[in-house]
Amino acid sequence: MENATTNSPCEEEPKQDELASAPQAQEAGGWRSVYYIIGNESFEKLASMSLISNLTIYLLTRYNLSAIFVVNVVQIWNGSSNVASIIGAFISDTYLGRFRTLLFGSIASLLGILTMTLTAGIHQLRPANCTDRPHCQWPQPWQLGILFFALAMLSVGAGGIRPCNIAFGVDQFNTQTEKGRAQLESFFNWWYFTFTIALLIALTGVVYVQTNVSWALGFTIPTLCLAFSIAIFLIGQHTYIRKKPQGSVFSDMAKVITAVCRKCKLKTSDRTRYYDPGPSELDHNNVRLVRTDRFKFLEKAAIISDPSELNEQFKPKNVWRLCSLQQVEELKCLLGILPVWVTGICCFIVMDQQNTFGVLQVIQTNRSIGKHFKVPPGWMNLVSMVALSIWIFIYECIYIRVTKKINKKATRLSMSLRIRIGILLSILCMLVAAIVEQKRRDSALRAKSFASPMSFAVLLPQFALSGLNEAFAAVSIMEFFTTEMPESMRTVAGAVFFLSLSVANYLGSLIVNIIHKATSHGGRNSWLGGHDLNDNKLDYYYYLIAALGVLNFVYFNFFASHFLGKKPSNDTKKVKPKNSIPNQQNGEPPQEKVFDITIDPR
Repeated sequence: MENATTNSPCEEEPKQDELASAPQAQEAGGWRSVYYIIGNESFEKLASMSLISNLTIYLLTRYNLSAIFVVNVVQIWNGSSNVASIIGAFISDTYLGRFRTLLFGSIASLLGILTMTLTAGIHQLRPANCTDRPHCQWPQPWQLGILFFALAMLSVGAGGIRPCNIAFGVDQFNTQTEKGRAQLESFFNWWYFTFTIALLIALTGVVYVQTNVSWALGFTIPTLCLAFSIAIFLIGQHTYIRKKPQGSVFSDMAKVITAVCRKCKLKTSDRTRYYDPGPSELDHNNVRLVRTDRFKFLEKAAIISDPSELNEQFKPKNVWRLCSLQQVEELKCLLGILPVWVTGICCFIVMDQQNTFGVLQVIQTNRSIGKHFKVPPGWMNLVSMVALSIWIFIYECIYIRVTKKINKKATRLSMSLRIRIGILLSILCMLVAAIVEQKRRDSALRAKSFASPMSFAVLLPQFALSGLNEAFAAVSIMEFFTTEMPESMRTVAGAVFFLSLSVANYLGSLIVNIIHKATSHGGRNSWLGGHDLNDNKLDYYYYLIAALGVLNFVYFNFFASHFLGKKPSNDTKKVKPKNSIPNQQNGEPPQEKVFDITIDPR
């Protein structure tokens, strides 16, 4: 168990005069701006999720692509979208600002989804419909080119929208006041509420239209929704607070790494001098981080090896050679979360399987409910969402309240325990999926049919376990990233999370291709390569992913778990660092100053 609040080694020093400069009134911003932002976000999510949830089915049935090709396209596209989010965050923070980044991202998404709609409505843009698998017409290179252009535009759009949508909403509130903080909490609740409603509509109504009525109409609906979202966003532009770009923490980290490489041969001593500007010179929300003893080698970036490195205002002449101790501490915070970041990648690989191979399994089962209705394969993703939502409700509304009555205080499952449970659930998910796939394939072969007579309901447990894996592991890892980083680095936490999703996508695609090459050697049937899962050995692949989960569990227990947020030592030493040179204002001579140096137990 752990208390609701924990300390992080990346602590911030107390802010001074936080409320002194709070504006008394705002002509722009507030709820009248947020109404437009939430409206824009809701219609944008309805559009994007309508496409994402059913993309596997569309490529398989309308482009006649093989299962392994579809899996590669979907996973690489998801990975590219997540990488684009990191690039979008950098561009927004450094050059364009959130408003323009959101606008350009939305326009790129509209162009992408409009192109996808044209491929569905104009049959010349894709190969002829296939009725005799696996003897299907393969798409022409130029047809694939149009498809990939549409997906690329959607990735560019995601790069502009994902890192900025919530952050731009937060910009509309003055969080230095009690009223602003209360409004912000309400904003998050309404944002998640509208997001969930949009997701339910996308995964039920729109997916049903795409699968059972018309792909052209099913893509036209999200295209119109996205156009409407842009219109809402532009209508409210006169009400927005638009904060100017303040620079990105990522560029500071690159400067530290470069400076460390240049000064790697320097040795430290008691007489070594460090560059440490005062609080007024900091770039990121005027926040100072507590100096720690971990990753001491990085502090070479702040060593003043020669007085000529500083100009007359006591600032670095070359910021790629001399960095501040604060910039070094920011990079230390990032390195401190990387071991847990690696753990998350393997958990996310399991989640990806249900969006690709899991959907392919659904296609080759009996999806009938009654005589006249067939369940769209894309609906199965609702099972994961429902399982995740049920657990969060049980945990937040039942478990915590019961333990509070018993223990007389709010207690939660420890972060390490939740991640361990998530990893075990990911292993169990793959084992269940393998057993079910073996039985599904055997029944289809006995019936000598493409689709197994087994009901799609046998696949519900593996989708539910995938959702629980996300509820325990993914949510906990995102919480760890957010709480471990100081407030001034929240953007970095989100970017690191997106990067882990991206690496999981790319790594999953790499594993699929390696297995396909290895198992098809010598003229044998590949485990994954055929159009018909009945000719493949998908269960063997699931067992392999489960084995990777076991290795991940061992890695987390014996290594990564030691990097979870432990409380730093309570011993705080007041040190007069004679070897630290503060930045000077107005030409005043250097002054001795006192640092709070927290000794990190790690």
